[in-house]
Amino acid sequence: MGATSVEADCERFIRAVYDEHGDALRRFAARLLGGDWVKAEDILQDAAIRAWRHTGLLAGQGKDDVRPWLFTVVRNLVIDEHRARLVRPVSAGTVDDLVLPVDDGIERALTRQVVHDTLDDLTPQQRQILHHTYFRGHSVAETAQVLGIAQGTVKSRTYYALRALRSALHNRGVRS
Repeated sequence: MGATSVEADCERFIRAVYDEHGDALRRFAARLLGGDWVKAEDILQDAAIRAWRHTGLLAGQGKDDVRPWLFTVVRNLVIDEHRARLVRPVSAGTVDDLVLPVDDGIERALTRQVVHDTLDDLTPQQRQILHHTYFRGHSVAETAQVLGIAQGTVKSRTYYALRALRSALHNRGVRS
């Protein structure tokens, strides 16, 4: 019978904390938590439980003295919550929700085909410069020597060829 009395006292005490201070504490916590009202409610519940555990300390204080204590507890709980999040980042979902890409070569093949088709939109000169600099991996100096043009010309042609390729890919719906 003693346990029921203790439970009733606990319930009455927590209800009184909520009635007298709940709204203000919830708003305070939500403001500290950047508007997270769900987490603010959890913080308020933890603060009410801590107040119940310290009823001996709080019993001798007046109503005006309990409120600052509760605000301090809420602030400390928010700080603890923040520190805990820094240690263990919030999970975006469960493992079952995780979708891992499978490298089956299809994406690479499709990309290769789109780039191949897009190269047809370029001028022969643009295709030639990209062939040497990107597909063969030649340096600017090597490309200049093979094509018999100045290195500066290789650089500018490469720039304009890449710009034309990017534009052609964009026209085909490929976004980077």
